[in-house]
Amino acid sequence: MTEFDTAESTAEEPLPEAGRRAHANRRNFMRKVFFAGGATAVATMGAGAWAALADDATGTADATASASPSGAPSGAPSGGPGGGTGGPGNQSITEDFFGLTTDGKRIDDLYTIHSTGVATAPVIAAANAFLAGLTDTQKTATQFTVHSTEWRLWSNVDSYTRQGVTLADMTDNQKTLGTALLKSALSADGLETTEKIRRINQAAGEAINNTKSFNEDAYYWTLMGTPSATEPWGFQFDGHHLVVNYFVLGDQVVMSPCFWGSEPTSMEIDGETVTVVHEEVLAGLAFINSLTTAQQAVAIASSTKSNESMKAGAFSDNAVQEYTGLRADVLSGAQKKKLLGIVEAFVGRAKADVAKVKMAEVRKYLNDTYVTWAGGTGADDAFYVRVHSPVVWVEVDCQAPGPLAGAYGATQGSGATQKHVHSVIRTPNGNDYGRELLRQHYLMSPHHR
Repeated sequence: MTEFDTAESTAEEPLPEAGRRAHANRRNFMRKVFFAGGATAVATMGAGAWAALADDATGTADATASASPSGAPSGAPSGGPGGGTGGPGNQSITEDFFGLTTDGKRIDDLYTIHSTGVATAPVIAAANAFLAGLTDTQKTATQFTVHSTEWRLWSNVDSYTRQGVTLADMTDNQKTLGTALLKSALSADGLETTEKIRRINQAAGEAINNTKSFNEDAYYWTLMGTPSATEPWGFQFDGHHLVVNYFVLGDQVVMSPCFWGSEPTSMEIDGETVTVVHEEVLAGLAFINSLTTAQQAVAIASSTKSNESMKAGAFSDNAVQEYTGLRADVLSGAQKKKLLGIVEAFVGRAKADVAKVKMAEVRKYLNDTYVTWAGGTGADDAFYVRVHSPVVWVEVDCQAPGPLAGAYGATQGSGATQKHVHSVIRTPNGNDYGRELLRQHYLMSPHHR
């Protein structure tokens, strides 16, 4: 998602309290636009299953909603490579969910409902405790049906009022319960990454004197469904440079899409150097520099790096991208390990048992995995890398300085840098948000037929 310059527009921003509580907001408009499109996936999902997935909270949206209303707020990010086909300032998502594909056709039989041995009881208990700690008003604003399109309305930029309950409107006890929920779902590294992203967002906002737009509390919780050991449910935690989607069905977990980013990626805060999203940068460089000259010639699409290269950021659920670059079947064992290291930097932010299951899935299709690179290969060079297989998609994108450029002495738009990184992980072929598992659940469960 392309970012926008809010550093010089604070005078026209709404008061934080009003912005936080305005629930007849841009997200409701986004839903209207979303439902204006056709049902491109009905045939794939089956009519009965698709009907079951209709969002009962938003199914009455006006089908005549305009994709470019005159009343749309200004100053929001535009579309573009990082935002895909839509975004808060470019309301063009009108298609039903289909998932990332290489040619517009999904590969069948990649995902099945089965036992994985993942311990989901802790996250269920933490989610129930979190819900119990909310007021009735907060709970109403936060909890959606498991098949809600709210899953898809995340963004890594914070230019519009979101649904759910924001950290800014939570008591200390409620925040503690929210942290406990993240802790139950994420590894120590994953939890630390979320905290560091928020800390840098606050400190950078202070550095440019714009904490209305950039702070550590403009992050929102939504829960989909009811936490259960047998029925599907999940949660979403999203805000600037940080998005976690977490779907649960029995002992199966799908933690995607997840977005991790920061500007800057390292900052001195209270005498401590705080560095974040560095693992994926190091893993990418380790891999590309393990290749032979001939292999690099295939993997590297361009020796230069544009300001923004991401293909499957926010509002790009149905991106179509053919395989490009170097296929992993030609790699040595050591090179394959370094390739897996890029994926592990993302997957390792989930609990160890969840990560183990996902990495086994990734390894199963390792020889069908492709890697594409753009940019330099030096330790400080800006670059873009995409790892793409039937079951995993990760992107690491060093971007040009954005609205927080002033926090680290840069000039906005002055060329891609490791100081501003966006990264994303997705599950191609229809299983982002656990949607393929959800579809199968509705088809297979007698009480849903």
